[in-house]
Amino acid sequence: MKATWNNQTLAESDDTIVVENNHYFPASSVRQEFFQTSNKHTVCPWKGEASYYTLVVDGQKNEDAAWYYPEPKDAAKEIKGYVAFWKGVKVG
Repeated sequence: MKATWNNQTLAESDDTIVVENNHYFPASSVRQEFFQTSNKHTVCPWKGEASYYTLVVDGQKNEDAAWYYPEPKDAAKEIKGYVAFWKGVKVG
């Protein structure tokens, strides 16, 4: 699987985990140079609190377009250390 946005590969892995139709990529597959920590947080009743990244590629920003669960609840513990994407990021 590969996550791309603005003609750049953000993450690529054969080891994604699919949860609720989202591919979660291992942190080791993510190209950190395109990620900036965001202040956004949301809460999922069964996964826990999500944190976000803003993507920056060639001077363009995609606010809060990647998320992860730093301390997921037990029901979602398999996605700890994994990152998912939305907001126009192509995953396939």
